[in-house]
Amino acid sequence: MNSQRIAKKQGGVVLLEGLIAITIFAFGILAIVGIQASTTRAAGDAKYRVDASFLVSQKIGEIWADRDNPQAHVKTDEPFTALPNGKYSVAISGTKPDLTVTVTVSWQAPGESRAHTHMSTTRING
Repeated sequence: MNSQRIAKKQGGVVLLEGLIAITIFAFGILAIVGIQASTTRAAGDAKYRVDASFLVSQKIGEIWADRDNPQAHVKTDEPFTALPNGKYSVAISGTKPDLTVTVTVSWQAPGESRAHTHMSTTRING
């Protein structure tokens, strides 16, 4: 008779433990999904930075190869389709043989409120 009272008092404990376990598991799954989203966002941002760096190197290389006519490479807010809302500018100061070249690339990723910028300044002598 005493054991029946104890069994009645503990009725539903297994159900409660199961619900708590499911809740903890759900929070774990949500955390994993959040980490995956963050990783995907960071990989996209890294790709945009690599594309911007590649454009900067390409433009500096073009000017270095055409040192006789550097002013032909000056650009302002030219579209760059490899980046979302991408634009680039090329500014040259100084005179031959000592040129200072500044290439600025800007873009704004979808869903972000701020724009990103990559700028490089180099000197070309010769």
